[in-house]
Amino acid sequence: MEALKSLNPFTGEMIGSYAQHTTAELEDVIQAAHSTFKMWSQNDHQSRCLLIEKLGAELEKNKHRLALLITGEMGKPLKESLAEIEKCAWLCRHYSMPESSILEDEIIEAGTGSLRLSYEPLGVLFAIMPWNFPFWQVFRFAVPAIVAGNTVLLKHAPNVTACALEIAELFANAGFPKGVMSALIIEAERSEAVIAHTLVRGVTLTGSEKAGRAVAGLAGKHLKKVVLELGGSDPFIVFDDANLQNSCTVGVTSRMMNAGQVCIAAKRFIVQKSAFEAFLRFQTSALQSIRIGDPTDLNTEIGPMARPDLVENIEQQVNRSIEMGAQLVCGGKRSELHPDIYLPTLLINVSKGMPVCDEETFGPVMIAIPFETEEEAIRLANDTRFGLGCSIWTENSERAERVASQIEAGAVFVNSLVKSDPRVPFGGVKNSGFGRELAQAGIKEFMNLKTKWFFQ
Repeated sequence: MEALKSLNPFTGEMIGSYAQHTTAELEDVIQAAHSTFKMWSQNDHQSRCLLIEKLGAELEKNKHRLALLITGEMGKPLKESLAEIEKCAWLCRHYSMPESSILEDEIIEAGTGSLRLSYEPLGVLFAIMPWNFPFWQVFRFAVPAIVAGNTVLLKHAPNVTACALEIAELFANAGFPKGVMSALIIEAERSEAVIAHTLVRGVTLTGSEKAGRAVAGLAGKHLKKVVLELGGSDPFIVFDDANLQNSCTVGVTSRMMNAGQVCIAAKRFIVQKSAFEAFLRFQTSALQSIRIGDPTDLNTEIGPMARPDLVENIEQQVNRSIEMGAQLVCGGKRSELHPDIYLPTLLINVSKGMPVCDEETFGPVMIAIPFETEEEAIRLANDTRFGLGCSIWTENSERAERVASQIEAGAVFVNSLVKSDPRVPFGGVKNSGFGRELAQAGIKEFMNLKTKWFFQ
């Protein structure tokens, strides 16, 4: 089996080469995770939360080293990598404060006998995770699942294998028993063997539509519980009564974060016609002032994309759309500084059928679409196969409530960018997936709701 390799996308230097687990080693890891589960699931909720608190402390203690590792493996600007580690630590602090009633039995009045509903962890869970937030995506799923009493097998993206191994080491250093969090060094084609394993009880994937279909099919084939967190083409609706400069600043920040490699970034800017030209001026100015360069420089705002093929994909989507009639306002090409840095790009005169409208654009590309009426804004926002998040900007609270109730998405934020937060459930609808992470929903997603009815 070919080793998995990790390359620095800015320098091209090899970070590491990692031998894959053999079939026998893979079996040993799964067996160990199951053996640990039998013990871990019997621990009380509070003791599990105490270890989560220690995990947060490990993240804080090592955040600069960990941030440099993220930046080295996938090219994210260092200040964003630091923010990612800090967010993981915040998540740990949130889950280290157990809510005493969350996993207690629910008493149901049934008139006869004693009826209770119990929440019990499922067992060994298989997590297939992406490279764009190599720590946050893992922690977002794993911490609630582990607090619930499950154990986790992590199959990370090959280009962030060092991050995967570091995550497993962090759990060990925080005092978690061996087998609670285990990194599997395997290529994607070997995932079915893990999903099919009789000791694996659930599967979660954060990734593309294509990967989601494949994993959902395998989970269905082997009758495993599955949660999918897939792509998005989030609308960012701006009404003419909004603060245009503020909404534009927030929108550009949302879209350009992580070189646009964010599933919940604002991607389709749907702006009321009477404010459209002014909004475009703000957008263009903001995009042209973004600092690009070496991601280890704390002043850099956009560095290289994570892999050369990702730059090629976004380049092709933009070029095909321009050929079909889209108008380029700024950007639209690679930086002369580095071939894997794609310049912040804005397109207008876009329409259905163009790649930048129909597909998820996973790079620093934004499109702006004018609308006239509230009904048209809602139609444009929902005219996508995705349904992850939506941001609405207006000073009219009644309008905001009206529009939010008609948006087909897992989350709607008013006068703010869409973000994942430990306090609220996260997930999408339509082709953006199903199931939820974070909050109480994230704890209970991979638990068995058991009915216990006692008759005298």
